[in-house]
Amino acid sequence: MAIEYSLTLAGQTPVEEIAVRVMPDPAHRPTPTPTLAPGGRLLSAGLQEQLGFGLSVFAGHGHSFLAADGDDGEWEWEPENYIDVTFRMSKDPDLRIAGIRPMLEAVARLLATGPEDAAFMLNGEVLLLTRFDGAVRKHNRTRWWDHYGFPNEIIPD
Repeated sequence: MAIEYSLTLAGQTPVEEIAVRVMPDPAHRPTPTPTLAPGGRLLSAGLQEQLGFGLSVFAGHGHSFLAADGDDGEWEWEPENYIDVTFRMSKDPDLRIAGIRPMLEAVARLLATGPEDAAFMLNGEVLLLTRFDGAVRKHNRTRWWDHYGFPNEIIPD
């Protein structure tokens, strides 16, 4: 079983643009996965060896419902159109810790290179970060951000 981190971006930004923003190095960039999603709406890359995670970029249309444990209790969001950027990591603690830094660097790149509203979650249950109207807010600081010691350097307050 794996651990999944996902960054949901609101809007209709093409998945190819998100792929370039998340992984500027073509060697790490996710590519179309037509067998899983005809029409090219899903891009993926197996980066476990290089970066410690598998990466997928999926464009969704129609309402999505997100709910997670945030600082103020249950948090909910319903973007109409969205792109999910998912980082799938091993449950092995050493492998997972190795993947957290490059994952957060990728999340920081996405936030820095586009204006989309966003939500960053762990296993679809724990809210870690939101960005609405350009304002970033971290959630679950003690449980997650402060636990590893370095994430606040990558995505500062």
